[in-house]
Amino acid sequence: MGRRSYGKRYREDLGKFPSAPVPVRDGVRFLKQCKPAKFDQTVELAIWLGIDPRQAEQQIRGSISLPHGIGKTKKVVAFCEDAQVAAAKEAGAVEAGGDELIKKIQDGWTDFDVAVATPSMMRSVSRLGRVLGPQGKMPSPKAGTVVEDVVTAVAENAAGKVQYRNDDGGNIHLPVGKLSFEEDKLAENVEAFLSRLRSVKPATVKGQYIKKACLSATMTPGVALAVE
Repeated sequence: MGRRSYGKRYREDLGKFPSAPVPVRDGVRFLKQCKPAKFDQTVELAIWLGIDPRQAEQQIRGSISLPHGIGKTKKVVAFCEDAQVAAAKEAGAVEAGGDELIKKIQDGWTDFDVAVATPSMMRSVSRLGRVLGPQGKMPSPKAGTVVEDVVTAVAENAAGKVQYRNDDGGNIHLPVGKLSFEEDKLAENVEAFLSRLRSVKPATVKGQYIKKACLSATMTPGVALAVE
């Protein structure tokens, strides 16, 4: 394979970046100094963890509402009892209900980003595993999408609550906002997720837990962060 060719804008921005890892707030500042694009770029945090992804007890998975959101709303559906349908829709659900909603999805409708469900609905919702599982939309207690308070879950997810999960290489990629965000707000979002990540460190992990972290925007190089 040939070497990847980077554009002039990318090379110029890369020349301004430090070679050594920097604190989170400095990393955000370097990104904000990059040449602007014609759209509001998404800022992403990439983290390499010192876990063994093959071990079930070392899997990292969950969800978090970042302090300042991610600058994007999500389409949410709620599997709930009839008495909760109106409140779920008022909280932002594009669809809510039980058997009728399940049938609609079985018939091919999947125009939503996140599905939340009450525990009592999961026996019926399990029929959608083959449809929603491969799309990463199946409600799960570990992801925080199977909850008693389905109305609050709808509101949080519609506002941009982020789900995270390590891949087979032990990496996590997470959107943390838009490049138009104020520096402090972007930094606080990054710091909030790093704090969450440290709080869920598996007891069986030995050695360095957060090995590397990198912050980048859609059209920018990545800047390495000093996180431990």
